[in-house]
Amino acid sequence: MKKTKLDQRSINLRKIVVSCLSKKGRGHVGPAMSMIEILRVIYDNFLKVTKKKRDRFILSKGHGCLALYAILYEKGLLKKKDLDSIGSFNSILGGHPEHFVPGIEFSTGALGHGFPLAAGVAKALKLKKLNSTVFCLLGDGEINEGSVWETALSVSKHKLNNLITLIDYNKLQSYDFNEVVLNLEPLSDKWKSFGFKVFEADGHNIKDIYNKISLAKKSKKQSVIIFHTIKGKGIESAENNRFWHFKANLNKDDIKKINNELTY
Repeated sequence: MKKTKLDQRSINLRKIVVSCLSKKGRGHVGPAMSMIEILRVIYDNFLKVTKKKRDRFILSKGHGCLALYAILYEKGLLKKKDLDSIGSFNSILGGHPEHFVPGIEFSTGALGHGFPLAAGVAKALKLKKLNSTVFCLLGDGEINEGSVWETALSVSKHKLNNLITLIDYNKLQSYDFNEVVLNLEPLSDKWKSFGFKVFEADGHNIKDIYNKISLAKKSKKQSVIIFHTIKGKGIESAENNRFWHFKANLNKDDIKKINNELTY
């Protein structure tokens, strides 16, 4: 895919993620870096919380939570002391998001669990006639799980057009590329066959992300957006590198090198 240049805000959000990495020297680097722009657009433009309406965001690919922590910190829901304590005893922030963290709806991380939760919430909102939207972000490796496709059947059956399914399609799982582990193609056709309106976008292009989510919100059918992304985006040595899915034993020199690479 064409390499999209990052703006300063996207670089700054990645630096917050790197700061989190520096506390315990480990974390899911690649999965966090590929989804930052998607989260940024959702939290900037589409999550509405008022007395009459409360939209929801559920991170089904919970291992990418460092990116979510960065966004929640930027939005004022987390404090600097929270980030500084990440992974420590009595910290509210761990390697996967938990429901007691401000701004997080459900504890996720077991792959394939967040999407069914999101569908249940969307169905409940329909039954209560509440005009709120549920956004659920899945990883592409995650959709190897059968529970994802069972949920897709249910979403289609119940016509849950208030649920917008988002896929971080970085094409690389924990130990190899998708096409080697379990080929997902033709991915768009699969979702269409389950009754979904399918959109595709550059997952690092802010304008493209915004436009496709806007179209999905207007759709009368249940919709899915396949975001084409780069695993490890923004860190040259981590991009499309399976060894950066989860990285451990990061030292001060490693952190310095990563920050120096965050310049584009």
